[in-house]
Parts: sequence; structure tokens; C-alpha cells
Amino acid sequence: MKNFFVVFLMLVSLSGHSQNDILFDEATKAYNEGDYELAIENYEHILESGSHSASLYFNLGNAYYKLKKIAPSIYYYEKALLLDPNDTEIRDNLNYARQMTIDEIEPIPQTAITRITSRVMNIMTFDQWAYTSIIFMLLFVFLYLAFYFFRFADRKRLAFIGSMVCLFLTVMSVTLAVLQYQEYKDTRPAIIFAQETSVKEEPNNRSITLFTLHEGSKVFVEETLEDWNKVRLSDGKNGWIPASDLRALKDF
Repeated sequence: MKNFFVVFLMLVSLSGHSQNDILFDEATKAYNEGDYELAIENYEHILESGSHSASLYFNLGNAYYKLKKIAPSIYYYEKALLLDPNDTEIRDNLNYARQMTIDEIEPIPQTAITRITSRVMNIMTFDQWAYTSIIFMLLFVFLYLAFYFFRFADRKRLAFIGSMVCLFLTVMSVTLAVLQYQEYKDTRPAIIFAQETSVKEEPNNRSITLFTLHEGSKVFVEETLEDWNKVRLSDGKNGWIPASDLRALKDF
């Protein structure tokens, strides 16, 4: 009975994957034929099944971009970039979509050290850095054992130097994984979906309006109070907007 249940679960899983593959192919065909709404419908059916990937979000972003729907196109490009931060095609299309937005938000300038650290850290995702650290640790162990067993001085020297390099790269990879994971956990990016929203000084409609934002703008949620979110812009401005006016990016 137990074996039958395991086989049944495997068949259900394979059936789900097969159905998603069919939907993906149908969505891609619809997109190529210019039926972007049908493509979106099929892609979103895949999302509803619990499956997601950078390519799926990228294709959704492309379909919404073709329909000139600013917020959804930017939203899905941003989600694709979270899963594959080094994909230049995703980044380029995101930049094209951002050109349709109204708000001009100038990020606060970063120091050279912060900029370099950020670039290195974002070469891979935090889980990829973690896997990389494991590989370097295994290489360190292998080379250190080689150093211990080698008889000739030149080979021992090379093995020792190689093991120390691998140890350094292990520590660096772990550090970058921890830093990126902490940043991922601490930041709550979101995209404005309302055509226009007033950013308030306090979380109520009677409060003073500080400035307005328009669809497609990226914000960072700092605090939530009932139906309001306190958001921060990359230029440092902050205020409160209704939670219904935005969609969080990290809702995987």
C-alpha cells in the first residue's frame, strides 16, 4: 500500500510537470503569434500550480510589455531578476520597461567600496554562493590531504598554497552568502500598481500628501500598519501608501 502511494505521488508530480510544459509551449506559441493576453493566461496558470522560474517571469514581463502595461511588465522583470541576477537580457528589458514610467527617482550615490561589494555580492544568489563555498571547502580538504601525503617539497608547497587559496575563497563565499541573505531578508521591494498614489505623512487619508507616485515605480516596504505600508524610495524619501496600491516582489 505504501509503495502504491509513493508511485501515485510520482505520477501526479510528473502529470503536473507535463501539463505545465504543455501550457508553457502554448503560451510561447500564442506570444509568437501576437496573442499576448492568451500567453499571459497560460503563463499565469503555470504560476497558479506553484511552479515558477526566471524564464517564466521573464516571458510574462515580455507579454505585458507588448500590451504596454507598465506595472506588470516591470513587476515580472524584477521577479525574474531576483531569480537570475546576472541575466543581461532580463536587465536590458527591465530598463526598456522603466522608460515608460513617469517618476524620476535618483538613487542615493554609493561609496566606491559599497558599489564594488554590491557588484561582487550580486554575481550570484546567496544559495549559489553557499554551494560555491562547499565546493571550495571540498577542494581545500583535498589539497590539504595532498599536502600531507605528498613526499616532494615542490608538490607539498603547491598543495599547501592551493589549499590556503581555497580556504580563503571558502571564507569569502560564506561571507558573501551571509551578507546577501541578510540583505534579501531585510529588504522588501515592491512595485506600485496604482495608476497614481499619494504618499502620506501618516497612515491615514487625512494626513498631508508628501508626494505622488505612479505605476511601475519601485519602492521598499519598511513597515506595515493595518492597510497601510510605509515605503522608502531609493532616493531616501519615505511615506505611507495604501497596501492595495503595490505588490511585493518577494512573494514566491
